Amino acid sequence: MAHLAETRTSSPSPVDVPWHALDASAVAAQLDSPADGLGSDEAAARLKHFGPNRLTPPKRRPAWLRFLAQFHNLLIYVLLASGTVALLLRHWTDAGVIFGVVLVNALIGYIQEDKAEQALEAIRNLLSLHAVVLRDGHAVTLAADELVPGDRVFLVSGDRVPADLRLDRTKGLLVQEAALTGESVPTVKSAAAVAADAALGDRGGMAYAGTMVVQGQGTGTVVATGDATEVGRIGHLLASVSSVATPLLVSMERFGRWLTGGILLLAAVTVAYGRLVWDEPWQDMILTAVGLAVAAIPEGLPAVMTITMAVGVTRMARRNAIIRHLPAVEMLGSVRTICTDKTGTLTRNELLVTDVVTADATYRVGGGGYAPEGEICRDGRLVDPSGEPLLLDLARAALLCNDAALHRDPGGAWQLTGDPTDGALLALAMKAGLDPADEARRTPRRDALPFESERQYMATLHHDHAGHGILVVKGAPERVLALCERERHGDATAPLDLPRWAALTAELAGQGQRVLALAMRRTSIELSELNAEDLREEGLELLGLCGLIDPPREEALVAVAACRQAGITVKMITGDHAATAAAIGRRFGLGDGLRGGVISGPELDRLDEAGFAAAAHANSVFARTTPEHKLRLIAVLQAAGDTVAMTGDGVNDAPALKRADIGVAMGRDGTEAAKEVAAMVLADDNFASIVHAVEEGRTVYDNLRKTILFMLPTNGAQAVVILLAVLSGSILPITPVQILWVNMVTAVTLGLALAFEAPEPGVMARPPRPRDEPILVGRLVWRMVVVLMLLVAASFGFFHYHRMQGDGIEIARTIAVNALVVGEIFFLLSARGLRGEAGGRLGLLSGLAGSRPVWLSIALMIVLQLAFTYAPPLQALFGTAAVGVTAWVGMIAVGAGLFVLMELEKRLPGG
Repeated sequence: MAHLAETRTSSPSPVDVPWHALDASAVAAQLDSPADGLGSDEAAARLKHFGPNRLTPPKRRPAWLRFLAQFHNLLIYVLLASGTVALLLRHWTDAGVIFGVVLVNALIGYIQEDKAEQALEAIRNLLSLHAVVLRDGHAVTLAADELVPGDRVFLVSGDRVPADLRLDRTKGLLVQEAALTGESVPTVKSAAAVAADAALGDRGGMAYAGTMVVQGQGTGTVVATGDATEVGRIGHLLASVSSVATPLLVSMERFGRWLTGGILLLAAVTVAYGRLVWDEPWQDMILTAVGLAVAAIPEGLPAVMTITMAVGVTRMARRNAIIRHLPAVEMLGSVRTICTDKTGTLTRNELLVTDVVTADATYRVGGGGYAPEGEICRDGRLVDPSGEPLLLDLARAALLCNDAALHRDPGGAWQLTGDPTDGALLALAMKAGLDPADEARRTPRRDALPFESERQYMATLHHDHAGHGILVVKGAPERVLALCERERHGDATAPLDLPRWAALTAELAGQGQRVLALAMRRTSIELSELNAEDLREEGLELLGLCGLIDPPREEALVAVAACRQAGITVKMITGDHAATAAAIGRRFGLGDGLRGGVISGPELDRLDEAGFAAAAHANSVFARTTPEHKLRLIAVLQAAGDTVAMTGDGVNDAPALKRADIGVAMGRDGTEAAKEVAAMVLADDNFASIVHAVEEGRTVYDNLRKTILFMLPTNGAQAVVILLAVLSGSILPITPVQILWVNMVTAVTLGLALAFEAPEPGVMARPPRPRDEPILVGRLVWRMVVVLMLLVAASFGFFHYHRMQGDGIEIARTIAVNALVVGEIFFLLSARGLRGEAGGRLGLLSGLAGSRPVWLSIALMIVLQLAFTYAPPLQALFGTAAVGVTAWVGMIAVGAGLFVLMELEKRLPGG
């Protein structure tokens, strides 16, 4: 206990002892773990000392505080102020709508935050519920949270590993560690120690909490429990990682500050000027200032922004990208770097035999997945496997020395039952024309030696109903070659050319392929039980080599190329070996020397901060990485100003998914921990869906820009009309209640129309926008000012013209309001395109074409304005009066002129 007390950690980090580098007996001695297990009293003492084997839940803010925090936003304060203004004006409906928008936004934010916190719960639930443990000399089943360091634990196929274990005995033990390392193939385990700096996926003597035993059995000593386990350390990382604010939220916060300051300043100037210069009553000037504030505040903007993003969410869902956090929609449009996992995202997460090498020939095997369909070619020419006896013998050996099964599901797709490597070999045999059922009848199995890490091969014994025994072996080339004396050439054999086969093995491995050797020999029919000595008594005949890969997705190849065209850098970050990662990277044009190289996690660990940052930018493929590497890589890229998307499916990816600007989880094969913390989930686990989502994100941002470009000058024009009236000492052309009408109806009609706009031409041909770029850049601000001035001139001009013509105040104000609305309608048509001929919609009349939502909103707006002008109840409520046809013709002519001017402005240099 003395040593245990010294090594206990109070933090969630693992104890700083390289258990994987120590001999199993040394680990048992260091942890004072007797061969017959801990005694009950000793286990109880350690449980009290170390605590239960479960992850500590983080402290969470109470629900009421998390709800109130949703209101802590300057734009929300502006909305609340506008709602208060509506209350002061006794417009209960307007006030209710405004406060309703604020409440709905707060509820959505609260719910999304609560869902994100569930990621920690998903990780905590990874620990096993029960474990078989050696206590007081007996094997007993205990609740997993009762395990303590020093316990001896038994593992069998199907178990979830209950704590971090240093293995001391294994038999054919395979553990699926994809959730921790990202590797799709189960890891072979043994009791051997490895180097202290070995990557997580290379620690064959360790079994980590939360991983799954898929084959074999073993025993191990508990070296870490609860927060000190590897999965506990990841949970601690996740809890300590803060989410990054989206560029839109940052821009809107900045815009909210600017807008608030501007409105308060204008209101103060209005009150002071009217009182001091024109000696207007205080009460009248305060009411005027309130009207100015109502005019200037775009009450509908947050709701319209939310709807615009929601439209984007719907579009993305149709393309297999499910958005969990609404602001992530627009952020996708600014993504500059995509850090992607390899397995299942760029590749299919299915092993495929692509190369077969015999002493006579090299064959290329086509097809995809586990479907037994595909051509076999030799020297670029299609061959009939039945005419290639050596190839057929190799395929038969791959089928016989195999425990997998392939079957069609109800949808007709081929499904694998068993090990992925066996599945790929079985598919090869079926492509060669062999039928598993026929071969099993012709050559039934009598015995087998299962794959074990110490042997690194599998062997099966068969008979052929003709008095012959057949021994078949498959496994690691170096181990199988050591068992061979001869190699097959057609129907004859020759002495084994070991240097040649070693070179062929190295060539395939250098291409990132997993290489297996297959061999056989005939034996006595008397042999009925198989052991390792039977393989050594007489040398085997080598049949050849098989090269297997997890093939790239064809659509992902196209998508990565599309990313380059869009100015997006793709970096592959994987837990796989460097050679495999480099080979897949080359298929995608990554790590090829032109777009960055390949670097491994251990190499990154040896770099200082400056070197790490340089490596992060210089390399495109990162192999054998840990969760800490992923976090540091994202932080370095973000510090350089990049908006970073990160894909992942494992528990080890969760901290990086949370830290990235856009965390992208895999929907089919991803863990719940990854999906809960991600901003976006891919329903088809396909990299191409990310590129589609980026296109939609850029469209959403464009549409948000169009909406803001439309709403700000229209609101601003109303405020300026009031301000000019005060400065000139004239009567208000538009009353506060009429302003509220315009704000309300345009927000629910014209303001919404732009949310449904289709992508601008060339949306994926332009580079990502800078992270700190304001929503409205210089040219758009200039356009807004011009529109504002034209709208003010139209409204103010029509009002004073009709007053001079002797029309009553109600008629003049009605025309002023309608002139403003008509101008907004024509500006809406122009705002559909942000750019001129170089990058936007072509043709002067392009704004008049397409987009059914725009025309529906215009039709609804016309109906509402006709009711506003001619319906007696609304005339009484808003102080309006009927106007003649001549006035409408003048207003439409002015609106059309505004449209033409704006379209010409876009076509000026820089438009």
